Amino acid sequence: MRLLFIRHGDPDYVHDTLTEKGHREAKLLSEIIEDLHIDTAFQSPLGRAQHTAAYSLKKLGITAATCPWLQEFPAHLDINGLEELQKAYPDTFTENDRFRHRIVWDAVPGYWLSHPEYSTPDGWRDSEVSRHSDMIPVYDDVVQNFDKLLAEHGYVRDGKYYRVEKESEETLTFFCHFGVTCVLLAHMWNISPFILWHSLAMAPTSVTEVVTEEREQGIAYFRALRIGDTAHLYTGKEETSFACRFCETYSNTEQRH
Repeated sequence: MRLLFIRHGDPDYVHDTLTEKGHREAKLLSEIIEDLHIDTAFQSPLGRAQHTAAYSLKKLGITAATCPWLQEFPAHLDINGLEELQKAYPDTFTENDRFRHRIVWDAVPGYWLSHPEYSTPDGWRDSEVSRHSDMIPVYDDVVQNFDKLLAEHGYVRDGKYYRVEKESEETLTFFCHFGVTCVLLAHMWNISPFILWHSLAMAPTSVTEVVTEEREQGIAYFRALRIGDTAHLYTGKEETSFACRFCETYSNTEQRH
């Protein structure tokens, strides 16, 4: 079994679509899509992912099933009345003298790294962020739907690994988003999603590839062959978008903090 996770192109978040640059990136991706040997495709319901997928699906002459659980990980955090979390999630917008809800993975490193529960496989479930957000039910819904899909293709979640009920070398491709990709990888690898949210950067239209490793008959584990690959952008002389990153140095005020 082979899985490809493809992030959407450079985003226009306000209108949930792609910027002009994002369209160029998606077109460059489509020019190499046949080399990825896709069998079955799935896509997020959000516009920026579907607009990215459209170029490649047209090139391949296939369609993609739309999966609501593939949308950008939608868990939100309420930091109102929580001074520690207000410091951990700076620059949160306010409305009517209250902080707006935040996505759960944008905490500053000084906060989550000083609280060991965020780095353990199950400890994050008892964290302050989990207690003040809908993260746990949203996470569980996403991974349960993912596991249901894999089971339909012969790989059944059994504790920490997947039981092989029917061997397969097919390629399932997911046109989706950074946050939800990290959730799925963390689930497959039995680690905290906070580690991947803060340790990986997957640029727009990047390709992440994982394959099953079946060293014992009937038992499968997923191993990454590449994460956030943007070779198609280099080939097309398109600069990689900064939309996956925060500032390289604190004094650089032109980059996202």
